[in-house]
Amino acid sequence: MARTQRARIRTAGLQPAQVLAGLASLAFLVFGIVGFTRTGLADFAGHSDATVLGFSVNPLYNLGFVVLGAIGLLLTFGSGRSRVFGLLTFAAFGALFVWGLMITGTVSTNPVSQAGNPFDLNGPDNWLHLGLAALGLVIAVLPARHKVLLPEDEEETVVADRADSATVVEPLPNDGSRRPKHEKSPTVAREERPPGLAH
Repeated sequence: MARTQRARIRTAGLQPAQVLAGLASLAFLVFGIVGFTRTGLADFAGHSDATVLGFSVNPLYNLGFVVLGAIGLLLTFGSGRSRVFGLLTFAAFGALFVWGLMITGTVSTNPVSQAGNPFDLNGPDNWLHLGLAALGLVIAVLPARHKVLLPEDEEETVVADRADSATVVEPLPNDGSRRPKHEKSPTVAREERPPGLAH
């Protein structure tokens, strides 16, 4: 009975999600480190007049960017892990966006008002967080590039592997110098035959 072979689909090389996640992670790290140079470590979760690219920062806010950037670099070495980083980015900055809207009064109700404003959020920060949340969503849903592996491609690979691992067998010399001991030469065999049987 003929056996049906189906083509296989595999992920092909470096994925767009990995590239985008790596660039975003580096940007987060740079933003956080530059923020620390502006704020230092004093008044860790308080108000600060320091800004980076026009956005208000404080040490806790900078730490969040550094941690997220470091996690992103660790998750970049895989297509699926890069998408996990995208979901994490979307969730983190989406939550900061909503929280910022409540702090700035855009949303009238603030159920976490007792927490204060530890990240020193303001109006411009909200737009930054909205954009970064959208970036995380793009990384999470970005389609992967695939390649179709046909059955004949797999057979060619197996044949090539077998050819590489084949052992070369050299023929024995024909001069009789390495004849096994239990075998006798034709001349000796004729001499040992009884008289009358020789031809």
